[in-house]
Amino acid sequence: MKLLVIGSGAREHALVWRLTRDSGRHEIICAPGNAGIESVARLAPVDPGDPEAVLGLAEQEGIDLTIVGPELPLTRGVADLFASRGRLLLGPTREAAELESSKAFAKGFMARHGVPTARYQVCETPDIALAVLATRQFGYPVVIKADGLAAGKGVVIATDQLNATLAVRGMMVERRFGDAGARVVIEEFMQGQEASVFALTDGRRAVLLPTAQDHKRAFDGDAGPNTGGMGAFAPSPLVDDQLLDRIRDTIILPVIDGMREEGRAFRGFLYAGLMLTAEGPKVVEFNVRMGDPEAQVVLPMIDGDLAPLLRDAAAGELRQDSCRVRDWPRVGVVIASAGYPDKYETGKVISGLGAAGAVPGVVVFHAGTARRGADIVTAGGRVLTVVAEGQDYRQAVSRAYDAAQRIAFEGAFMRRDIGRKALQAGS
Repeated sequence: MKLLVIGSGAREHALVWRLTRDSGRHEIICAPGNAGIESVARLAPVDPGDPEAVLGLAEQEGIDLTIVGPELPLTRGVADLFASRGRLLLGPTREAAELESSKAFAKGFMARHGVPTARYQVCETPDIALAVLATRQFGYPVVIKADGLAAGKGVVIATDQLNATLAVRGMMVERRFGDAGARVVIEEFMQGQEASVFALTDGRRAVLLPTAQDHKRAFDGDAGPNTGGMGAFAPSPLVDDQLLDRIRDTIILPVIDGMREEGRAFRGFLYAGLMLTAEGPKVVEFNVRMGDPEAQVVLPMIDGDLAPLLRDAAAGELRQDSCRVRDWPRVGVVIASAGYPDKYETGKVISGLGAAGAVPGVVVFHAGTARRGADIVTAGGRVLTVVAEGQDYRQAVSRAYDAAQRIAFEGAFMRRDIGRKALQAGS
């Protein structure tokens, strides 16, 4: 097949890398890609956020299947445009993508279809939000979410009234996240441990992929600000087969059925971020694409040919409800630029990539990188994800950090506790 992968991060690098492992040979183009992806695919300088440009590239190249990595093209209607021209694309329509692009829509949808989640209130103005906080109906800590897309950073867990008030003002008055914070969702804080579940769906059927656990906070011990993700591991030792069946029956399938019933049939990757509470699994958030950095640890675990599976989902013709999974776990450590997730500098020369990739069982996926002459330099906040497999989590963690410490650039930092939760769970 001739494949087009849209995006420029480590998620897309992992996807392209995994597609090259299929038994059949594919011609792969990535738009726009990065300095790591160029070693496994041809790059095309197209803006992922421009649906017309993406369609033009697919038509010009005679692409058989387009696979969208990030959420922005989906929320701008790239799937709708491709469908109108009879071209195959894996990803939900603009209306279906509201599961991610609007926290308020997602909450209302879950309420309509009985999908378990936290109690909540949607607030259209700062005054309404402050009045809700004044009632203390959700207690403290309380969760405040910007309604729209905020690159994984538009969530504040406020421990008291003052911090909650500051969060509301930051989102709704100061517009720290732009228009994404014009409306907020205030919800109860759920107690439990988090896990991520991924499904590939054709709008009716679903193939559940390996589970994972993400690390959103910037620093060790889940301290510091929220980021797009500082590391992940897969599978989650918290989710056994019995719990996964419950998640499928109470969350994944009701969402797929509900979206179809509302005229928003969902095709593509559905990500459910879950809190495993004493009452059972509840939804924290949805993404309408593979997570990052979860994709980097989940995709290498999928056995068998991936491209035909993705094509069948895009065409609405999934013929299976499970996929083969490799036994060994994966651990992924993100190396980031100093200052991330706030202000950071780019253009720093990266060394040690070859030495890191030489560690047994390790693959280095590029996120924010670019080529400058003979050098590879930093070009983003999250720069690399170092992924290692191991016969158990202990070996995977050891290999990941052995490789990560061989990489250097000015201001580089990483968390030192990725995978510790898996070790504590006894894996």
